[in-house]
Amino acid sequence: MKKILVTGAAGFIGLHLCRILLDGGAFITGIDNLNDYYDVDLKYARLSLLKKYHNFRFLKGGIENRELIENIFEEGGFEVVVNLAAQAGVRYSLKNPYSYIDSNIVGFTNILEGCRNHRVKHLVFASSSSIYGTNAKVPFAVRDNVDHPVSLYAASKKANELMAHTYAHLYGLPCTGIRFFTVYGPWGRPDMAYFSFTKAILEEKPIDVYNYGDMKRDFTYIDDIVEGVVRIIDRIPQPNLAWDKNNPDPGSSYAPYKIYNIGNNHPVSLMRFIDLLEKNLGKKAMKNMLPMQPGDVPITYADVDDLMKDEGFKPCTSIEKGINKFVEWYRSYYRV
Repeated sequence: MKKILVTGAAGFIGLHLCRILLDGGAFITGIDNLNDYYDVDLKYARLSLLKKYHNFRFLKGGIENRELIENIFEEGGFEVVVNLAAQAGVRYSLKNPYSYIDSNIVGFTNILEGCRNHRVKHLVFASSSSIYGTNAKVPFAVRDNVDHPVSLYAASKKANELMAHTYAHLYGLPCTGIRFFTVYGPWGRPDMAYFSFTKAILEEKPIDVYNYGDMKRDFTYIDDIVEGVVRIIDRIPQPNLAWDKNNPDPGSSYAPYKIYNIGNNHPVSLMRFIDLLEKNLGKKAMKNMLPMQPGDVPITYADVDDLMKDEGFKPCTSIEKGINKFVEWYRSYYRV
């Protein structure tokens, strides 16, 4: 069995990724702090699905706990580490910046040190489409400059990429960063718009529609995200022999380091998204139209050429199919 550490195992992506890896025969050690940023009961429900596997072990704790992480690596013998643990959310970073530093910066340092000291063969870590910040050129490509984030969350993800590259350079630690684009689907996060919209529409409460609905997002279904991650786990990055320091490519390196986008490559307008929710729920939304919020961007749109070139894969689940599956799960889980 391949031994894999998955941080954020009780999270949305963590649940789905662990299930695929466990079904494939990997031995997974999962860690999660189970904090109350959103509904803890949902996190425990996800975890209950994973605990049914004989090849899954769970440890409760945060990756910012240095002693805990050192002990996990000491006894783990991991070949691969997938770091999904992070303080998520763009708007929340305006209210509680320290939680992003603790988890996303201090915690990620602990993960890097664990990988370095225990000769992990591949570190795969979650980055985010928010890293593209104020960039206007679309689709967003891994070769674009990403030096102008508009939220602390985005800045912390940019920092993770820089930190990982440093460890790839200094210690030869193979690192792959994955920029996720607006992930949605069953068992998703209640703080995400599609989830909170669904709840509000069913309860006949108004939904907050920012930038007066003039937004587009590259909504990416969870199954597509997980397939991309599983493929990338087995692709240990190699130094790019064509890398030119006079014209540096941000998406690769002379070190064993690589960045990928995983997105649907097809942005959908927020109003179209709401229309689909209304259709699947059989109810109209009451819309509270509001201006753009600090930290938000008007569009996300993934260039997935590198993923296609290296893996022959790109997300393909339509928004129509994805929303239908999410609403079916929501009605079942919440019995509505």
